[in-house]
Amino acid sequence: MAAKNLIRRITSCLFSASSIPHKANLASINRPSSTACYVGIQENTNRLIVNWKDNLIDEYPLVWLRDNCQCPACFDQSSQSRTINFSHFQVNQKFKHLAITKDIVEVQWEDGHQSSYNLQWLKQRSFLPKEQQGWLDANKAPYNTWNANYFKSIPVLDFKAVLQDDETLLDWLHTLDVWGVCIFKNVPHSLGQVANLAKRVGFIKKTHYGEEFSVQAKANATNVAYTQGYLQLHTDLPYYEYKPGINLLHCYIQYKGMGGDSLLTDGFKIAEWLRENDPGAYKCLVETRVTWSDVGQENGNRFHKVHHAPVICESSDGTIRRINYSQPQRDSHMAVPIDQVENWYRALKKFYDLALDPQYLVTFKLQPGEMVTFDNLRVLHGRTAFGENLKGERHVQGAYVDWDEARSKIRVLKANKSNQKYL
Repeated sequence: MAAKNLIRRITSCLFSASSIPHKANLASINRPSSTACYVGIQENTNRLIVNWKDNLIDEYPLVWLRDNCQCPACFDQSSQSRTINFSHFQVNQKFKHLAITKDIVEVQWEDGHQSSYNLQWLKQRSFLPKEQQGWLDANKAPYNTWNANYFKSIPVLDFKAVLQDDETLLDWLHTLDVWGVCIFKNVPHSLGQVANLAKRVGFIKKTHYGEEFSVQAKANATNVAYTQGYLQLHTDLPYYEYKPGINLLHCYIQYKGMGGDSLLTDGFKIAEWLRENDPGAYKCLVETRVTWSDVGQENGNRFHKVHHAPVICESSDGTIRRINYSQPQRDSHMAVPIDQVENWYRALKKFYDLALDPQYLVTFKLQPGEMVTFDNLRVLHGRTAFGENLKGERHVQGAYVDWDEARSKIRVLKANKSNQKYL
């Protein structure tokens, strides 16, 4: 019997497998309100098959369908959480009956449990690679890199608008997600504005420097940023395993003489250049884990942070996802095979020299009433020296926000915009 190689068709009831023709002859669900033309079970793959009116064909593993049953016994609607007891779950799921009512696929499982699936809900959860990638991109937009020339095209937004208008808030977060940097104008001349912006997203990411922190020159500085000297390009807090994702820096007082300029470079752009033009150096910076650390005392609290990670971090699909670099916070302990040390230094020097190249480095003087926001997992930032002997005031207030909170806010704003509860 060839039943294992057939697709069982359904209309409003289940037919016998022995009477069904080859899988190409699925029966039409003659419902004009439905987005699907054909629905059936392919037994040799243990999958539900849906042939949509747009001619795409989706397949859904029965084990996934059972795991995602939406009935009250398996899924809590108020918390939007799966509650099915996985210790009782059977991986080899079999169906007993299959039917469709309006746009609902109804499955009775071999154990007697009944599940219902909305066709639109199924379509949104397609296993087709292109559809999956579209959903992934909707949750985290693919980034675009920039150089010094293109930086001029990155949007500048109004600060008052972002505090009051959700459309501007979404524009800002989307710009950060894609380009990694955005500048605000018309920031009120008072401290606390970074906190006001963070509250629009969620809440401040607290570190051992507190919630809001002031970058000012001071005697006996606990951080090189709290001096008047040249601050080399770096990412903040590379010694945190979960380092802050977004950096907010508000210029409260700017040094009136020469110096105090902000420096920015797109670290992803530099990494991409290395991957294309010097793959050996790129591979070295991806595969060599070095130690980042910070030891000291802030606000009466002692700390000693240590994290082991490469300069360039990739996701499992090879996408660049994080840059770690800070010359002051690279530990002298180097747990790297000795014959790899020189090559690593050569690769790092190539990376840093490119970051300082005028083709990629952006230099500008942030003014009172302006705020620069950037992706701390991506953008290298620094500052030119200013004044001497603690003469000449410069005061920048900063705070951090986690990307988890920012991307959550993006999804909520998009759902609100499209009048959906969830995306």
